Amino acid sequence: MKKRSKILSVVFAMMFSLALFAGCSSTTKTMTDREGNEFTLPKKVEKIISTAPSNTEVLVALGLSDKLVAIDKYSADVEGVNTDLPQIDFRNPDAETLISLEPDLIIASGHNKAGEEDPFQLVKDAGIPVVYIPSSYSIDGIYGDINFIAEITKTEKQGKEIVENMKKEVEEIRAVGEKITNKKKVYFEIGSTPSLFSCGKDTFLNEMIQIIGAENIFANEDSWISPTPEAVISANPDVILTNVPDINGVKAVDEIKNREGWDSVTAVKEGQIYSVDKNASARPSQNVIKALKEMAKAVYPNEYK
Repeated sequence: MKKRSKILSVVFAMMFSLALFAGCSSTTKTMTDREGNEFTLPKKVEKIISTAPSNTEVLVALGLSDKLVAIDKYSADVEGVNTDLPQIDFRNPDAETLISLEPDLIIASGHNKAGEEDPFQLVKDAGIPVVYIPSSYSIDGIYGDINFIAEITKTEKQGKEIVENMKKEVEEIRAVGEKITNKKKVYFEIGSTPSLFSCGKDTFLNEMIQIIGAENIFANEDSWISPTPEAVISANPDVILTNVPDINGVKAVDEIKNREGWDSVTAVKEGQIYSVDKNASARPSQNVIKALKEMAKAVYPNEYK
């Protein structure tokens, strides 16, 4: 209770300060974020806090890295980000710290919510707009996220260029993939043993496998899944892709290759196991194009050169 009272005191102080500077922070319009929540966009957005690496990657691509005043810890490896920026735990955000940074806008992620309670409610009460961008499950969704971030940061021209370039590259790869008739079966591993993790339909990774002209062995499953080793062996993929990092110095490709019972899998027998860039394949931003190209060349090296 004492901590909450202290935070509320800071909130009220900030609200008073914001009222004093109303002329500088007058609003332009009420908008709806990607989650369906209404928010009021400030006239000027000079200070931004990003709470997810995918959003941070988009902000950097839009030329806004100098406007970031804080990030989540996973955004620290985004190229172009100032590594000296405060890194904040956005599952349990410290409202007092966030308010003290005086951001004009906080761009949050659906991953920041652990339940129904809004972790940024106290920040919102202080008059700081918070917009939510849930993790997109499709490439079209990623286009929408980029255009939305561009709109609220008044960088629409740059956002349009990013999306147009993405669409062009996707369609070039799709044109090749549509001509492939002998489709290879692919298993994409995003979580290693003892609990495997992969993707089914309604995920951008499944869509990417389809675009390159291949078939996801778990395409009939829903969203992100945890398959059994037996399910993978039974599906007998022609190619295995993984974005799992090295574990205790052991490469993910070698770890898969040496699993007990997996020597009967075609991909293992024929040495068709490949690593794909972790960040590019896990974060729904413009960088999925890098992963898409890596996947295409790994699965169909003769078709994609």
